[in-house]
Amino acid sequence: MFDSVLIANRGEIACRIIRTLRRLGIRSVVTYTDADADARHVREADAALRVSSYLDVGDVVGAAVRAGAEAVHPGYGFLAENPDLARACADHGIVFVGPPPDAIAAMGDKIRAKRTVAAAGVPVVPGRDEAGLSDDELAAAAMEVGLNAGATVLLKPSAGGGGKGMRRVQDPGGLREAIASARREALGAFGDDTLLVERYIDNPRHIEIQVFADAHGDVVHLGERECSLQRRHQKIVEEAPSPLLGTGPEGERIRAAMGASAVAAARAVGYVGAGTVEYIVSADRPGEYFFMEMNTRLQVEHPVTELAVAIGGRPGLDLVELQLRVAAGEPLPFGQDAVAFAGHAVEARVYAEDPARGFLPTGGRVLLLDEPAGPGVRVDSSLVEGAVVGGSYDPMLAKVIAAGPDRATALHRLDRALASYTLLGVGTNVAFLRSLLADPDVVAGRLDTGLVERRPTEPAEEIPDDVLAAAALERMLALEVPGPGPWDVPDGWRVGRPAWTTWRIAGREVRIRGRAADAEVSVDGAEPVRAAARRHGADLTVDHAGDRTRFVCARDGDVCHLGRDGRVWSLKETEPLAARAAETTAAAGAVRSPMPGTVAAVKAADGDEVVAGQPLVIVEAMKMEHTVTAPVDGVVSGLTVEPGAQVALDEVLAVVTPRGDN
Repeated sequence: MFDSVLIANRGEIACRIIRTLRRLGIRSVVTYTDADADARHVREADAALRVSSYLDVGDVVGAAVRAGAEAVHPGYGFLAENPDLARACADHGIVFVGPPPDAIAAMGDKIRAKRTVAAAGVPVVPGRDEAGLSDDELAAAAMEVGLNAGATVLLKPSAGGGGKGMRRVQDPGGLREAIASARREALGAFGDDTLLVERYIDNPRHIEIQVFADAHGDVVHLGERECSLQRRHQKIVEEAPSPLLGTGPEGERIRAAMGASAVAAARAVGYVGAGTVEYIVSADRPGEYFFMEMNTRLQVEHPVTELAVAIGGRPGLDLVELQLRVAAGEPLPFGQDAVAFAGHAVEARVYAEDPARGFLPTGGRVLLLDEPAGPGVRVDSSLVEGAVVGGSYDPMLAKVIAAGPDRATALHRLDRALASYTLLGVGTNVAFLRSLLADPDVVAGRLDTGLVERRPTEPAEEIPDDVLAAAALERMLALEVPGPGPWDVPDGWRVGRPAWTTWRIAGREVRIRGRAADAEVSVDGAEPVRAAARRHGADLTVDHAGDRTRFVCARDGDVCHLGRDGRVWSLKETEPLAARAAETTAAAGAVRSPMPGTVAAVKAADGDEVVAGQPLVIVEAMKMEHTVTAPVDGVVSGLTVEPGAQVALDEVLAVVTPRGDN
C-alpha cells in the first residue's frame, strides 16, 4: 500500500478521499488554487500545494513530485477522465489511481466506445456513429432509425457529455436546424462538432452498473444505481438498487444480465479500477437496455453503492479503499458470488442554486451550518462555517445519503435528514429536493429521465407572515436593552402607551408594538396578533397568533437568514427612504444580476436605445452563463460594469428608462 497519495481534486470528493486515507494511515496531499486557499480540503489534508489551475496536468504532476507522493487520485470530474494525466503520472513513476490511459481514451470518445462494446456483445442503441458524418449523412441516418416513421431521434456530440450539444428531434422538418444547433454547441463546449445519431428511447430510465477490475484479470460488478431523476441531463437524486428491477426473480435476471454486459464492456478495453457503465432502459420494457457510455472514474453517486451493497454479507464497502488497493497491485478481495444488495440507499445532491429563479447559481458566505446525522444517514461535504461559495467551480456543495432495510425507510430517512439540514448564507435546493422526494411518482418508483422537467414549476412562495414577524422580532431582540424603562425598547415611545415601530422587510411592512418577548405584530396592515420571540444562540423560538415555531437564525448586516424544515428565507431590511428609492429605480426599468458571478460580456453602452429582450450584460457563474436583457424599450443609463467585474445577486447593472420618460 502507498505511504503518500496526492488528491488531484477539491470540494467534497477531496474531503471524502482524505477520510479513507486517514483511516488507512496514508499521508494525504492536496492541491489548491488561490480561490480555495482556506477550503476545507486544504485544512484537513496533511499537506497542501498551490497550483495555478486544477486542470493543469503539469502543475498537478509537478505537485505530486514535489510532495513525494507515490500515487495520484483524481476523484471525479476535472482530470479524472483525462488520459494525459494518467500518461504523465506513468512518465514520472507515479501510480495513477484509475484505469490505463488507453482505456480512458477508448471510453472517452462516444463513437469509439460504442463500437468497442458492440464488438464485445454489449447492446447499443440503434443508430449511426461513423466519425465525420456530414449534415446530409446525419439527416439520412435519422430517417433510417425511424424519424420518418414517427420515432424520436437523439443527436449527440461524440467528444463530451453532460447534455451539452444534445438535441431531441421529433419532427423531420426541424432536423436540419437541430443538427446545426447541436454542432455549434458541441464545438463551443468540446472543440469538436462531430455528432452521432441514435433512436430515442421512450420513457427512458438511466440505470448504471458499478464495475471493478484488478490488474490480474478479474472483473466484477457491484449492482446497479438508478439515476433517472435529472434536470438538464444533470443527476439530482440517485438510488440503489433500482426500483424498476426490484428484488424479484425477473429483476434479478435482468440485473445479472446487465451486470454481465457491463463486465464485458470493461474487459473489452482492458479496464483496471473503478468504472461505471451507463445504460438507457425502457421503463415499459426493463429487459431492453442499451449502452450509453462508460465513466472511467469514481462516480459522484458512489455512496449509495457503498451503503446498499454487502460483500459476503458484511456491510461497510469503501470504494475509495478498493481503488487504492487495486492501484497498488492487490487482487480484488472477493468474487462476483460475494456481492449482494443488503438494503436500499438514496442520495440527494445539495446545490448552490435557486429553484425559484430557474435554478440559477447562488453564492455567499456560510453563516451557519448544521449537517444532519443519525441512523442510516451520511453526509459527504466540503462545507465549513465561514467558507465563501463563489462562482468559480461546480455548484454542488454536499451530498446527503440515507440507507435503510427497504426503499420506503431510506426515502423517509432522507426526507427527515433534509428537513434538518441547516445552511444559512448560501441559497440551496434543499426545499426543492424535499418536494421532489414527496412526488407521488417518486414515492412509487415510477421514474424516468423526463419526470423532473415535466413537474410544474413551483412558483416563488410568498413569505409567510410568521416568518416576516420572526425577522422583525429578531431585529427588536438585537436592539433591546435589558431593563424596565420605556427608553430601553426601540419603538416610537410616547406618553401614555407604547407606539408602533415599522420595519420594511423583504419589501413588506411589519409593525410591532411592545417588547419582543410580549408584542403585537401586524403584517401589511392586517389585524394585529399576539407574538413573542426568544433567542438562544442560533435558535429563535417565535410565538405567532398562537402557533410556536423554532427557526435557526443568522444575521449578516441588514439581512436576516431564517431556516426551518429545510427551507431558508433571506430577508433584507430596508430603511423607508431606501425602499422608496428602490421602488423608483424598479419603475424606471432596473436591470439586476440574476446571480452572483462575473461579468463575461457587456453588449450595450450608456445612451443606447434598446428594445425589450435585447441582451445587455452576460453574467457567468459556476460554469453557467446567463444573458441579462432589457426589460422594456428605452434608453440605457447607469451601466458601469465591465468584463471581469464581480457582481452580487440582485445588483443593479443598468437602468433602462422607457421611451417618453426621459
